[in-house]
Amino acid sequence: MSREQQAVALARKAFETGRSKPLEYRIYQLKSLQRLFIERQQDVSDAIKKDLNKSEVGTQLYETLGLEGEISLAIRKLKDWAAPRPVEKNLLTISDTVYIQPEPLGVVLIIGAWNYPWAVTIQPLIGAIAAGNAAVVKPSEVCVHTAKVMEELLPLYIDKELYPVVTGGVPETQELLRQRFDHIFYTGNSMVGKVIMEAAAKNLTPVTLELGGKSPCYIDKDCDITVACRRVAWGKYTNCGQTCIAPDYILCEPSIQNRVIEEVKKAIKEFYTDDPKTCPDYGRIINQRHFKRIMAMLEDSTIAVGGENDESDCYIAPTVLQDVKPEAKVMQEEIFGPLLPILSIGSLDEAIKFVNKREKPLALYVFSQDNKVINKMRDETSSGGLLANDCLVHYSVSSLPFGGVGNSGMGCYHGKFSFDQLSHLRACLIKQLKMEGVNSMRYPPHTAKKLGWARFFILKTVDLGWLGRMALLAIMVVAVAVVLQNYLL
Repeated sequence: MSREQQAVALARKAFETGRSKPLEYRIYQLKSLQRLFIERQQDVSDAIKKDLNKSEVGTQLYETLGLEGEISLAIRKLKDWAAPRPVEKNLLTISDTVYIQPEPLGVVLIIGAWNYPWAVTIQPLIGAIAAGNAAVVKPSEVCVHTAKVMEELLPLYIDKELYPVVTGGVPETQELLRQRFDHIFYTGNSMVGKVIMEAAAKNLTPVTLELGGKSPCYIDKDCDITVACRRVAWGKYTNCGQTCIAPDYILCEPSIQNRVIEEVKKAIKEFYTDDPKTCPDYGRIINQRHFKRIMAMLEDSTIAVGGENDESDCYIAPTVLQDVKPEAKVMQEEIFGPLLPILSIGSLDEAIKFVNKREKPLALYVFSQDNKVINKMRDETSSGGLLANDCLVHYSVSSLPFGGVGNSGMGCYHGKFSFDQLSHLRACLIKQLKMEGVNSMRYPPHTAKKLGWARFFILKTVDLGWLGRMALLAIMVVAVAVVLQNYLL
């Protein structure tokens, strides 16, 4: 039996003991996970510094702070999330108990990404634990140091049988995908997403795919361009552009292109100094393979700002490209790096057409002081999320679902959405062995009169208070008895 098979078997056996289901145990595990980020923050930060050159403060700001918030929310709200959820009833079920009961799915596979290795791996794990599942955690092998730390630390803080960590590369991931899971949660690119989905289909395993794509950014000529460009620059160059919801390219009218370039340039200097390479808050490309991939995108575009690079250090300066053509190399795939192409478009309508001709993005950004512009962009396009007059920050709102649509993914998570995504929402109806006369309308022989009464009882819904339900029930018992005695039997 391979190491991967052993991990899955161990998690399945642990889940079958039932110990992951009690709310007290789930909360205990969540609190233990929370302690990890308090007690071992230095270990977490040191590893990410080696992998992505993130500063300690940057690691807390973009990786662990949000996780601490998600854990606190899950602990605080778990009893409400896991409680039976009453639903509206029709007249036929007025005397029954009808509700939705969330229940664990079973064993979940979580395949993390390398760009925010803790945030995008542990967030779904929080949901898996809160929902009462077991989970096999597969960190990205691309972040070598972080994967090692995750493998060492998680078993020290949470149940190592219910939540085993499996490290390794493609062969290990392929072996995991050959096992049967009750849900697979993958964060990464669409190409691998298709492989995940194909493997999951063999066991009819549901999937959550958090992918990416080219997230457009439309800047209206009448907005505050200085503020807009500062926020775009922050969203683009954070983590050296290696963010799935980073603004991938700018759409703006030709009349403001030069102003946009100058304002982005000012923001780069403000954030990262005249020499970003020496700035502690500016990261690095994850490895030389991605460095070469990104540099190849520059071949047929004009550099307006930046462009400096050092392959030995995996450094690419914050870069702006001007007068970019739709057919340019940089526009053929998600950039996932610090290149910001600017494309000229004639109008808002033209920008909307440009966006709609391409795959649906994970995020869509619009900068404008005119609500009509914002609403038109919202109503006439489709994307995983839409954000007006800022970048990235919708990811931090736990009450908003985070996820893609079409090529940018399926399913969503964060907060209660994580809990629901990794739960089975079980339909429950509890009936008593009484009032059998009401059921006569459904039993053969079928008649037009029975159909008429069935239509009335099934198509009418009720949403009454407790006293109203009792009063209606009493009236219905009498009415049904009379009707059935005179007409149906």
